[in-house]
Amino acid sequence: MFRSRWSVLTAAFLGMIVGPGPILVFAMAVLLKPVTEDLGISRALLASMSVVGLPLSLITGPTVGWLIDRYGARRVMVPGVLLFAVGMSGYSLLAASPLIIYSLAIFGNMSSAGASPVAFSIVIARWFDDIRGLALGIALAGIGIGVAIVPQYAAYLVAHYGWRTAYLGLGAAILVTAWLPVVLFIHEPPAFARTAAGPGSAAAHLPGMTAREAFRHWRWWFMTVAFFLGGVGINGTLAHVVALLADRGIPLQVAATSLGAAGIALIFGRVISGWCLDRFSGPVIAVVCYAVPIIGILLLASGLGGVVPLVGAALCGFGIGAEVDLMAFFLSRYLGMKAYGVIYGVSFACFNLGNGVGALIGGLSFDHLHTYTPAFLGFSGVLLIACALFLTLGSYAYPAQRPSSTTGSPQKATA
Repeated sequence: MFRSRWSVLTAAFLGMIVGPGPILVFAMAVLLKPVTEDLGISRALLASMSVVGLPLSLITGPTVGWLIDRYGARRVMVPGVLLFAVGMSGYSLLAASPLIIYSLAIFGNMSSAGASPVAFSIVIARWFDDIRGLALGIALAGIGIGVAIVPQYAAYLVAHYGWRTAYLGLGAAILVTAWLPVVLFIHEPPAFARTAAGPGSAAAHLPGMTAREAFRHWRWWFMTVAFFLGGVGINGTLAHVVALLADRGIPLQVAATSLGAAGIALIFGRVISGWCLDRFSGPVIAVVCYAVPIIGILLLASGLGGVVPLVGAALCGFGIGAEVDLMAFFLSRYLGMKAYGVIYGVSFACFNLGNGVGALIGGLSFDHLHTYTPAFLGFSGVLLIACALFLTLGSYAYPAQRPSSTTGSPQKATA
């Protein structure tokens, strides 16, 4: 049983290395400048890909969560991760046509749902209870590895083979690093698998709110708005970091190291915040994790050179290192596990929408004002609002009940 839990955690960690965050946000940040220059299109047009595809992700994310609630993670994730690899490879067909750009964006964003942190977090939350924060932090720290190495990998492919081959290489990386571990290791806790003979029967017996109850609760609205604003501010900044540095005359691969710094900080942010969530007040931890990137964004907006942009990117990376596992943890503790897949799917879709909105705002700021400074100052403001929302949440409604080392039933695995 011990080995089974940790093999699942290992698969989740590997899957997150090439998940939608490192691929659709950070690899795209490296590809933004070469693609727009080669195709002769504006940065705002290419950045708007994420916004066009995201409304459909508002459907696909919750749908994936609902399917996992009913049928289990393995049946959803094996084809889902494979589809994500195909969708990313399809970006190699980009052309200077809004129809083609937006069609590929829609398919790419939709296909990412089965490989997203939603799917992996559901599995981890079912296997772990009293150290759920740490387990989520370790699994999602894979995103930090991805942020550190995927942009460098993409920059290398662009420099040596061109941006179209870079997209094909990213698709291949998803197959090897994410899909194979999912096929080999992802499965449900034994008791969940036994009771899931009737679709949804296991989840129906877990503690928590139904989806209808959760979506009417003020805490869900406050948390979801706060995480949406976090996506706008933090990911909106990092989506343009490489292009900003390249505009200052820094070579592409050197500029990509700024995302490497963010990725390293992300790893620490994931694990540290996860450990703290199991021991201290979640809202206070959330405020700290959002306050750090505010400093980073202001450093990037200052226009200072030297190591300042690297420090700014690293501070933003620390914030994003806590963002997704904060969401996964908060929803399970404040709203419970009964309809966790659907609830988390909707919240994560809203967070992804924030990512796209932030990237678009940054692109519009550059295209029309020829500077990112106004957008970055606005991003700092929305993060302050998110901090205020976190402080209203109060104590957990569904705290940890049993040590996860005794996992043997859905209740024990997910209480």
